[in-house]
Parts: sequence; structure tokens; C-alpha cells
Amino acid sequence: MEFSSELLTILFLVGVVAGTIDTIAGGGGLLTIPALMYAGLPPAAALATNKMQSVFGTFTASYYFIKKGLVDISQMKLMIAMAFIGSVAGGFTLIQIDASILEKIIPILLIAIGIYFLLAKNAGAVEKHKLISTALFAFSFVFVIGFYDGFFGPGTGSFFTMALIFFLGLNIATATAQTKVLNLTTNLASFLFFLVFGEIYFLIGLIMGIGQILGALLGAKLVMLKGQKLIRPLIVIISFSMSIKLLLG
Repeated sequence: MEFSSELLTILFLVGVVAGTIDTIAGGGGLLTIPALMYAGLPPAAALATNKMQSVFGTFTASYYFIKKGLVDISQMKLMIAMAFIGSVAGGFTLIQIDASILEKIIPILLIAIGIYFLLAKNAGAVEKHKLISTALFAFSFVFVIGFYDGFFGPGTGSFFTMALIFFLGLNIATATAQTKVLNLTTNLASFLFFLVFGEIYFLIGLIMGIGQILGALLGAKLVMLKGQKLIRPLIVIISFSMSIKLLLG
């Protein structure tokens, strides 16, 4: 399949915008997957190529946050491991089970997240006490969300951020930064899975990936500068937008 330079340019720009949004609040797939479908990629190839290009963005954002001291990888090793295992398990389940049932459940959860951040204006404003241990959080919520990302995907960033704030008491900027590391892990696991079992359009993945790098850098800088004032309203908007898209099909 051949692609015009105009189409590749559009996909690059979509990667930039999606990388920015995804770094701040998640939900970049709202733009990238429809764009890949518009480009003529079959649905399965669109999902696989989307995972490839998203690795570039989540890696860039993760590296930026680590460099700025917002993430301590040594304290996230167990969460990273469980996110990877969960995502791979989700991928294997996907090829055996119909994921359509999640299309009915996930919009409700995303609406709940949107309402929470809309009404709880101080959510993530300051760090609070943990409700559960980091180890228990890793074995339960991180594994389940990682599994979900490998199995279905939409809203993963919002679920990670919400869980990190609510159960580990992180402030919203730190939760967003740690979400990028966990998202990188699940994206990488899914990418490797699709590399073996799926079809990836590498040229498009690379071009959009370069756009993702630029967008992720912009988004990460905005997170550091604006924090809760920017992240909270965007999470609300993205959560409701994803819900509407999933409900309307």
C-alpha cells in the first residue's frame, strides 16, 4: 500500500497533537486510530500501528519526567513489571475472546472519572495518605489496567491517573508522570505482541512516532508548568469525549 506525501504529513501532525494531549490527560487514541483508519489501514493493522507510534510519545514523556525528578523508576519496578505482564495477558485474551462487551462497560467508567474530576476540584491538588500499599496496588490495579490496555485500550491513561491519585494519594502532576511510565510499559508490551501476531505499517508508525515525540515534549513541559490547572479539565474533557465516541460507535 502506497501513501501520498500529503497523507503522511497529516498523520505526522496528528501524531504531534495526539502526543501533546496524551501526555497531559491521555486519550490520544481518539485522534490517532480514526486517522489511521482514514488512511486506509485495516482495523487490526490500525490498532497495531497505533501502538507502535504511541511508544515514541510515551517514551519521550517518561524520559522527560524521569529527568525532571517527577518519577523515581526504582520505586516503580513492581508496577512496571505488573503493567507489562497484564498487557501481554490482555493481548493473548484478545485473540481468543470478543471484546465487544467492554464497549458497553467502559463508557460508564469513563463518565464516572470525568464526573469525579469535574466535581472534586481539589483531586490531586496535594499528596495524601495511601489507601493501600504500593505492592498491593501493583498486583491488583496496575495488573488489571495493564490487562485492559492489552485487551481493549481506550481510557487507559485516565484509569491509571485516577487510580494513582485515589489509592496511592499522589498529586495530579506526579500521577500523570507515573501514568506515562506505566503507559509506555503497556504500549511496549502490546507493540511486541503485535510485532509477533499482527500487521504493523512501519513507515506510518515511524512518521507518526516522530510527531509523537514533539507533542510529548510539549505536553510534558505544560504538565510541569501548569499542573492541576491544566490536567484536571483536560481529563474531564477527554473522559467525556471517549465515552461519547464509544457509545456512538
